[in-house]
Amino acid sequence: MAGGGDPAEDYGAFMERFVLPPPPPPSPSSQQLPLHGLTFAIKDIFDIAGRVTGFGNPDWARTHAPAAATSPVVLAVLAAGATSLGTTIMDEMAYSIYGENSHYGTPTNPCAPGRVPGGSSSGSAVAVAANLVDFSLGTDTGGSVRVPAAYCGIFGLRPSHGLVSAQNVIPMAQMFDTVGWFARDLSTLSRVTKVLLPLPDDTVKHPTQVTIPMDCFQILGSPDDHTYQIVNASVAKKFGSHAIDNANLGDFVSDNVPSIGKFIADFSESELPSVPALSVISHVMFSLLRSQFKANHAEWVNSVKPNLGPGLRENIHGAVASGDDEPLEEFLAVRAEFKSVLAALLKDHGILAIPTVPGPPPMVGMQAAPLDNYQARAFSLLDIAVVSGFCQVSIPLGTRNGLPVSVSLVARHGADHFLLNVVEELYQTLIDEAAKAWAS
Repeated sequence: MAGGGDPAEDYGAFMERFVLPPPPPPSPSSQQLPLHGLTFAIKDIFDIAGRVTGFGNPDWARTHAPAAATSPVVLAVLAAGATSLGTTIMDEMAYSIYGENSHYGTPTNPCAPGRVPGGSSSGSAVAVAANLVDFSLGTDTGGSVRVPAAYCGIFGLRPSHGLVSAQNVIPMAQMFDTVGWFARDLSTLSRVTKVLLPLPDDTVKHPTQVTIPMDCFQILGSPDDHTYQIVNASVAKKFGSHAIDNANLGDFVSDNVPSIGKFIADFSESELPSVPALSVISHVMFSLLRSQFKANHAEWVNSVKPNLGPGLRENIHGAVASGDDEPLEEFLAVRAEFKSVLAALLKDHGILAIPTVPGPPPMVGMQAAPLDNYQARAFSLLDIAVVSGFCQVSIPLGTRNGLPVSVSLVARHGADHFLLNVVEELYQTLIDEAAKAWAS
């Protein structure tokens, strides 16, 4: 059980510390509760009855009343025996993947001090990485669990879209919003998943095929971390080389999603490694996200005129001011085609292996301009699961030259338990192969 400690030494992870214990046990058999004895933290986007949900911004907190009801997700982990130790800092209005908050401070990345912790679930990831809690709750719309998990060297699960209740969670863009969670170890991640995703058990542990597309790993820009070789060697060793498909994902998408054709020329010759078809998918995601964010929050932004931090201010006002002339119907058609095509690729028990992010976490306080290309490459990877609604887990491989390295596995919608089965089968081999590759 993690927790306790001096609030001054909490790496800046917590927004507010308080103990929320599980309900009193009806009988002594409470020892058998699946999360008994575990502690957790809650991103400040989940409602807790009687408390104001802050959404990362003091003006939001100032203009909203205390929540009338607690998020069903929070209630579920409490009922399973876990104890909450408080709420965690997040990026304002969940609109960033870096984890910097100009109002409340940027949580310190325990895995890479001086580097951003990743957002928007920054405090939740840091609380786990710093051993302050056993697991934590976050949300992932465009990458807000997977990115901080990768940057902080822990596990992060974005479950299949729509399978975990988002009730009493402040929405960003409901078409893509998911509740996700972090843990330092697979056992805890699996225990939480079984509580929050009570799907039929899937006993399959060996995938029929593992697609490891070379073009997605070229998005990294530098082969220095050897993740492409590490993943290929690990899958070959564990599941057999016959299970590997290294075909480029971009070509597959271009050939099978005809509705991206009219957009692809705009993304074909970027200055750094990119996959044009995936850049279109990312463009589609952002256009739909902005539209939903505007519908959810434009009235509040325009009436309150909140004080927003640098970078966030431009993004949020840009979304709120976005026109109604976007071809949203065409984007919805791309989304539907992409989901269908990815389902055909992975089938029931296939896996897609990709980098979680395109490189190490950026330095704290970096200017926006140098990050533009990095962010574009990041979202071309992150939005594969976002637009399809498929499940994805970010897996820490350790540190290389003092910086965290991760990889992700993706499975079809609803195959969350199968996905974790595969991770459990493959994880030690990935660690062994990483150590071998980096030693040489």
